[in-house]
Amino acid sequence: MNVGLAAASDGDLAVLAAAGREEAFAEIMQRHRQAVYRVIVTNVGDPDEALDLVQETFVSAHGALRRYDPARPMAAWLARIAINKCRDWGRRRAVRRAFRFMVPIEDVADRQADETPGQDVGTADRQELARMRRAIADLPASQREPLVLHAVEGLSQAETAEILSISEKAVETRIRRARQTLRQRLG
Repeated sequence: MNVGLAAASDGDLAVLAAAGREEAFAEIMQRHRQAVYRVIVTNVGDPDEALDLVQETFVSAHGALRRYDPARPMAAWLARIAINKCRDWGRRRAVRRAFRFMVPIEDVADRQADETPGQDVGTADRQELARMRRAIADLPASQREPLVLHAVEGLSQAETAEILSISEKAVETRIRRARQTLRQRLG
């Protein structure tokens, strides 16, 4: 990695990447991929799907670099793109689920009979983490998104409100409701 790029600001990297310097965009990805992954995996609850959505997020970000405002935080801009990718994924999942119900019952029974049970996760911590991810992923988007951005990713209420285009009070209320729902579901 170019030492000069490692010291560059996100805004400078965005300008360089938009001008065609691919190593500048690689630096952006290096800096932000873990945070983008956490936003996505916590929203969708599936690590494999999350990896695909991280790629989609960075592909979209690369295509939109000319619209990035360097005065704003890159992390918030990428989080907004990631949230939108999660929403798209949720819509596609709902459509797939609807089509699944249209499959003849015999086909469903055959598929279920052929499936083998999943392997043991390994540790209680990993099981609990998976349980928490599923519970968060099952929250309504209006509760899940502010919770992930604020409580998991550590963005301020103001940053979360800006990303989601809602008020700070709405962020606070939705996070409180999300936590109440999680307490009820997880015990």
